Amino acid sequence: MDAPVRPKVLSPARARGYDVARPAAPGRAGVDIPVLGRFLEISIHAPDVLDSLAFYERLGFSQATVGETWAHPYAVVTDGRLFIGLHCYEFPSPSLTFVQPDLMRRLEDIEALGIDLAFRRVGTDVFNEAGFTDPNGQMIALLEARTFSPPARASIETSWLGWFEEFALPVRDLEASREFWERLGFVSAETGDEPYPRIGLTSDSLDVALLRTSHLDRPALVFREPDMPDRIRRLRESGLEFSRELPRLLDPARNALLVAPEGTQLLLTTE
Repeated sequence: MDAPVRPKVLSPARARGYDVARPAAPGRAGVDIPVLGRFLEISIHAPDVLDSLAFYERLGFSQATVGETWAHPYAVVTDGRLFIGLHCYEFPSPSLTFVQPDLMRRLEDIEALGIDLAFRRVGTDVFNEAGFTDPNGQMIALLEARTFSPPARASIETSWLGWFEEFALPVRDLEASREFWERLGFVSAETGDEPYPRIGLTSDSLDVALLRTSHLDRPALVFREPDMPDRIRRLRESGLEFSRELPRLLDPARNALLVAPEGTQLLLTTE
């Protein structure tokens, strides 16, 4: 059965008329460049790539064709909007990974923003990559080029989980986190207190929700649909087991938490 297709939905910032084009760092020769570049994938440490791959394909994700950049086993799955990179390699996971062409030269511009790099591997004879963390320890990785070719799948399609809404990131200090992410070019699109204090950030290719709560102990991928209770029921009937660790304050009749084999949290919600 084909994966369902959802009508195109604007991000909160676009729906409210904000310009979500990213601020640019000053480049050389007067050319402005985006701070992070283009979003590539949510990179995840997957000890058993084949096991994780089978799990996501069961949920309606498609596999992308990967290149030979990495020496370790690597696969990418997508619902047309979200790309998840499964790496049989230990690193701070999950990592938000972006492509920044000419990365070796652009690192000076990034450091000029007051960002300290956690690592850099650059040179004329290596695949250039670098990374840094946000105030909460969330890793952000930058690569000089793509590592996979996306399949012919429209961004308005969805998996059986529904519409991928955002990357939910638990934080200690909402305002400090907002300031950091806005330096990277994200736009603060909305704030709220239900079910947790939050700031929604948007960009041209990835939305991030900053959440101040002790009920979510690590990042989660959030999928949102009005008919999520029916989707949850059908997924249960298919034999999928949901976690009993649904974050507090979320109604279990309307929300559910799936945990992938590698530990990734998939939050299904109507909230």
